[in-house]
Amino acid sequence: MHHPDPSDPRPDGLVRVRGAREHNLKGVDVDVPRDVLAVFTGVSGSGKSSLAFGTIYAEAQRRYFESVAPYARRLIHQVGAPKVGSISGLPPAVSLQQSRSAPTSRSSVGTVTTLSNSLRMLFSRAGRYPRGARRLDSDAFSPNTAAGACPECHGLGRVHRTTEDLLVPDPSLSIREGAIAAWPGAWQGKNLRDILGALGHDVDRPWRELPREDRDWILFTDEQPVVTVHPVRDADRIHRPYQGTYMSANRYVLKTFADSKSPALRARAEGFLHSTPCPVCGGARLRPESLAVTFAGRDVAELARLPLTELARILDIPDPSETARVLTDDLRARIGTVTELGLGYLSLDRATPTLSSGELQRLRLATQLRSGLFGVVYVLDEPSAGLHPADTESLLTVLDRLKAAGNSVFVVEHQLDVMRHADWLVDVGPLAGEHGGEVLHSGPVAALKGVEASATARFLFDDSPVTARQVRTPRAWFALGPVTRHNLRDVSAQIPLGAFTAVTGVSGSGKSTLIGEIAEDREGGVDRLVVVDQKPIGRTPRSNLATYTGLFDVVRKVFAATDGARARGYGVGRFSFNVGGGRCETCQGEGFVSVELLFLPSTYAPCPSCGGARYNPETLDVTYRGLNIAQVLDLTVESAAAFFADDPAATAVARSLRTLLDVGLGYLRLGQPATELSGGEAQRVKLASELQRVRRGHTLYLLDEPTTGLHPADVEVLLQQLNGLVDAGHSVVVVEHDMAVVAGADWVIDMGPGGGDAGGRVVAAGPPAAVAAHPDSRTAPYLRRLLP
Repeated sequence: MHHPDPSDPRPDGLVRVRGAREHNLKGVDVDVPRDVLAVFTGVSGSGKSSLAFGTIYAEAQRRYFESVAPYARRLIHQVGAPKVGSISGLPPAVSLQQSRSAPTSRSSVGTVTTLSNSLRMLFSRAGRYPRGARRLDSDAFSPNTAAGACPECHGLGRVHRTTEDLLVPDPSLSIREGAIAAWPGAWQGKNLRDILGALGHDVDRPWRELPREDRDWILFTDEQPVVTVHPVRDADRIHRPYQGTYMSANRYVLKTFADSKSPALRARAEGFLHSTPCPVCGGARLRPESLAVTFAGRDVAELARLPLTELARILDIPDPSETARVLTDDLRARIGTVTELGLGYLSLDRATPTLSSGELQRLRLATQLRSGLFGVVYVLDEPSAGLHPADTESLLTVLDRLKAAGNSVFVVEHQLDVMRHADWLVDVGPLAGEHGGEVLHSGPVAALKGVEASATARFLFDDSPVTARQVRTPRAWFALGPVTRHNLRDVSAQIPLGAFTAVTGVSGSGKSTLIGEIAEDREGGVDRLVVVDQKPIGRTPRSNLATYTGLFDVVRKVFAATDGARARGYGVGRFSFNVGGGRCETCQGEGFVSVELLFLPSTYAPCPSCGGARYNPETLDVTYRGLNIAQVLDLTVESAAAFFADDPAATAVARSLRTLLDVGLGYLRLGQPATELSGGEAQRVKLASELQRVRRGHTLYLLDEPTTGLHPADVEVLLQQLNGLVDAGHSVVVVEHDMAVVAGADWVIDMGPGGGDAGGRVVAAGPPAAVAAHPDSRTAPYLRRLLP
């Protein structure tokens, strides 16, 4: 037998993980071969992401830092290495996680894929210039550079203006009564009114009776005069004169819209702005000399607006110059990988924030395919999220190509077709949270069949069709449309009320656009509309499960009522980590301090004073049933349910926890920061908050791909909840790619047939069996497999 050299990092082609304890992993040992497609499965919260991302990828990244620069070591020390005994045989890794960061409005499909760079290069080197015009650098074709941006709108394509009608919606009010609606509320607005009074304007006359030039000055002046204000005395407060600076309503709105860090304030300011395409560039975002250059008869902005499939066709011009040929061939080859992943309907100028996380991850994947790396581990987070079964097939081809190029592809995935396609399967479980964190199986897919404890095995090897459910009879119909938006042209649909409707279709076929219109149309028998989306429930570690569901308010009351709190005179506020008093002041109650890295996203390290507890030692002295507030926040939903079970004072807590258990989130900790929740988890937290409300009237629930991030076992739990809502007389509409969900619906609306311009109409609508029999539907063949 050949004995490999122990110092050789790749003795036997295995990545060996020993003693992984990240999150809920229980000292896991596992070997995964390199150069294969390995799929990590398990119920939500079982620990598969902790193994794939938290351990394997984090360690690869840490080693990369170690090799990069000595100063990075200090930071790694702060951020901390993954909790793992050892990992050997690990190549460098590339992570393509579904990012939860909010990309800026200037980021687009073209910038993510770097296709824009190539297109700009083409215009710079091979574009047709007007006679006598000098050659422009490729920067001049980008709206994000000083060389290319239209000087009027700074490359944004739209200008924002205010008008008197927007700023003063009710001219019968006086300034004191709040005629200028755009001004801030509270004391800041009062200051501005006092300043106007001090400047000699009549703040008590109705707005419409003030002279025109005064009204224009008050709303639109750019002057900022400073005056001494003598406030009117209130009986209960002493007011001292102060120097007040005037700011016109127009100036205030534009400044808030441009500079405010608060999304709420920016949104409010936007309500007073009228946004119109820029009069100079017509929305093309570029300066005139850049737009004068053409290729194949069109300017760069026109080409960026086309769907990629169409762009590739136009770039295929007969007998181009040598320069143009090299550049167009490269562009078309790179567009090819994007269209192969089912994204040919996107255009280069499509803004990144309008893409789903699945679309964004596949764009990154397409970019990686062209980068030609080999000998790398790619770690992917549910690449099938948001993919129709027809698109999942082309995704598998792409993953095979990455593998064939000599890479290892490690994928966290819930989609059964992707699991079946794997060379190697790592199943983590058996359940979620503290009942998970063990590797049940690591080996070929077929060998999972004998593993009793595996929740995955039950679904992977079950070929029996869905038991036919009695299709409910709708009690009324909701007429939707006609809708003309994005790729929908005059589309109408009927949605049954008191039933469960699934909207299907390939990526980009127009499902979300159609459903988005329901929010606009509130007529027709619906008392309340609830949209349960996958947007994060909070952007900072301050927002967590307990604060979002209202659970934390009750827990604080329970603590304030204890003898310990009463003896010390602590009120409810003492137990909040968001206000001064009870919280640790070093980290201001965050539990973390932010570590800023130069070229990396900032990371959080535990606070050196409280060690992550968020409270000061005096607050932590108060206990309820032997636990302090930080320890209660550390409980999982499941253990908290047992902890509060028999306390009559905490019945509201028990009900809130019950609904979280019902949607399968028993494994999350109460204080789990919102930043650590996946999109699917955030969506289920919102659903739980809805379920715990006492519902009156008929509610329509809209869910966009609620099964994303869910293991088939969790999908079952979710469907019980959704069907429960329908049985209680409400209506549920889901946009869905999971055929098991679609097969169990009462009504299916299938959009398509393709994506983008090839889609945008209702191909078939009816009960699942009817849609499955439709000849033109791309969904039908996949749905048929599940129906008896």
